[in-house]
Amino acid sequence: MKETASIAILPGDGIGPEVMNEAVLLLQEIEDYDRTFSCEMNEFPWNSAYYLEHGRMMPADGLAQLRSFDAILFGAMGDSSVPDEVTVWDFIMPIRKQFQQYINFRPVKKLEGIRSPLAESEDVDFVIIRENAEGEYSNSGGRLYDHTNEAMAIQNTIMTEKGIRRAADFAFQYAKEHGLPVTSATKSNAVIHSMKFWDEVVQKTAEAFPEIALEKIYVDALAAYFVQRPQSFGVVLASNLFGDILSDLGSALVGGLGISPSGNLNPSGDYPSMFEPVHGSAPDIAGQGIANPIAQIWSAALMLDHLGRKDLHDMVVTAIEKTLAEGYRTKDLGGEHSTKEMGEAIRANVRKQLQEVAV
Repeated sequence: MKETASIAILPGDGIGPEVMNEAVLLLQEIEDYDRTFSCEMNEFPWNSAYYLEHGRMMPADGLAQLRSFDAILFGAMGDSSVPDEVTVWDFIMPIRKQFQQYINFRPVKKLEGIRSPLAESEDVDFVIIRENAEGEYSNSGGRLYDHTNEAMAIQNTIMTEKGIRRAADFAFQYAKEHGLPVTSATKSNAVIHSMKFWDEVVQKTAEAFPEIALEKIYVDALAAYFVQRPQSFGVVLASNLFGDILSDLGSALVGGLGISPSGNLNPSGDYPSMFEPVHGSAPDIAGQGIANPIAQIWSAALMLDHLGRKDLHDMVVTAIEKTLAEGYRTKDLGGEHSTKEMGEAIRANVRKQLQEVAV
């Protein structure tokens, strides 16, 4: 009997629909060849064009519609016709916060076949666990006296013991399952209230995992260590802002944003989790058929893992590496292959693995 997963598809703006198409075709390929997996995909046209037509990023019951799905596969959002704060705070943030997707999971892995700007990068393989629901990305603050010489702005960072603890607990549990050390990103020497609180809660959580090594590093030094000794990291635990910045740096170390996936996780399973590439909508290359689909496809693989099919996740990542080893490259990786050509090659390598398993 097949497992049937219900998946909401949100292609978004720019290159989002192009790379999403390759991920959807991959899922259909798996469904065709794997007798134990089935998925029902529903696509929603909620993007900047929808906003310009309706005055909102999604219908009033949009979250209620998404709530019924097992997972959400998201492309990218952003267009010059709509202010960024609208697409972020009227679309992305409501999904993350209302569905309690308090973990952002981002692997940083050197794939076979991709050149890194680092001379010694072959064994770079770590994950960044980013607190995803509060911290620096809290909608708290305001502005006063705009357009005067006394104008001022206040942006509040909100950190709760519950929020820090559950992110830290997830990081240490993952580290325990995979035999990895934990590095906590902080800046408590200068940000003496919120980050010192972060340190205290992380340390308290660590006491329940005495077998896991914990290293606390100031985030500015950590950025340098990402370049100098990336092989030394296993699990990097970070606040919302620090995790966001470090994730992009991590992506650059192993080939760029075009290959980097992420998952916004609700670990309890009470709400759907959302999976998306780290890259943005890249409107400057939209419609040209040259966008790299790897990040979107790998995000779909993370979704498969979250749905209980680690075997399929591993097949997809193996297929990505095999495709790269065969010489396939989109423009961002120094090649000339199109989005579709890269997607087709990855699907072909997944198909070969599925056929071998079926024999």
